[in-house]
Amino acid sequence: MKNFKKSIMLASVAALGLTVAACDGKKENATEEQAEMVRDSADATADSMEDKADAMDPKTDGMDTKGENALEAKADAVRESGEAKADAIEDKADKIPN
Repeated sequence: MKNFKKSIMLASVAALGLTVAACDGKKENATEEQAEMVRDSADATADSMEDKADAMDPKTDGMDTKGENALEAKADAVRESGEAKADAIEDKADKIPN
């Protein structure tokens, strides 16, 4: 029974140590928040573009026109670009010392 309690206590201390070691510093957290804002901004812009594409020609009965397809492709490009920028910022954050 004593060994079991010691094992549990040791495991708890080890887990706590790993948790503290995994904590990010303030600069890293701020940089990761910036990445999230970039991602959110790109998503909002892309969503707006997609909404405009959907509203372009309501008479097409669900069939996308060339203009709608072009705008949706631009929206996809904006979303992908934002994702790439956010990933680059997060990679930069990972290199910030704690």
